[in-house]
Amino acid sequence: MKKNMGTIDRAIRLVVAAVLVLLYFSGIVSGTLGIISLIVALVFAITSIVSYCPLYAIVGIKTCHHHSVK
Repeated sequence: MKKNMGTIDRAIRLVVAAVLVLLYFSGIVSGTLGIISLIVALVFAITSIVSYCPLYAIVGIKTCHHHSVK
């Protein structure tokens, strides 16, 4: 599994995940939408931690930039 997510992409996903969790636990989002938001938050957090997004791999998107040393 090669990394395909850059630092900014990972940070944005973590912020979105945190906001979704806060919305759920503050009671602003509840019910089915609340459960869906928690699942999305979990997926965003996991993909951020491992720097890999399966959807990006399928579509061919890569937001990380590897610099090779010569």
